[in-house]
Amino acid sequence: MSTRDTDGPPERAEFAGAVYGSLLAASVAAGTAVDGSPISAGHLVVVLLCTGVVFWIAHVYASVVTHGTHTLTWQRLRVAARQDWPVAQASFPPAVGAAFASALGLSDVVATWVALGVAVTSQVAWAVAAAVNAGSSARIVVISGVANLALGLAIIALKTWVAPY
Repeated sequence: MSTRDTDGPPERAEFAGAVYGSLLAASVAAGTAVDGSPISAGHLVVVLLCTGVVFWIAHVYASVVTHGTHTLTWQRLRVAARQDWPVAQASFPPAVGAAFASALGLSDVVATWVALGVAVTSQVAWAVAAAVNAGSSARIVVISGVANLALGLAIIALKTWVAPY
């Protein structure tokens, strides 16, 4: 077995995982400290990375058990884990952004906003890259970017509405 049992080629699964993982990271950053008091940048980094890894494990499990009636093997798990790695990997840039902001001496609030901004930017970039990789027209590439920007801005709007700091 050289590829995972999916409905599309591995590249699409990887791009989809990266888009999804970036949206997840944005949601995590937006959802931290909804009471208005920010968590520390260090804790945010840990929460981002751990959430990304937990969702990656969930994706691997779901991929393996929902695609076909094949026997569960280590090889199938390894292939699925490799294919779904972008779900976890997408949490790295926002975590690095938060850590970098903290290292610069910026506040935890700023570190949270940096992580959120990096996550949304990554999400838009992955969506555009996926459309380009799929050979989509320029119109579809732009629509993909705008649609993902709208999703990211919706998360930012919700964060601003729920915890305006």
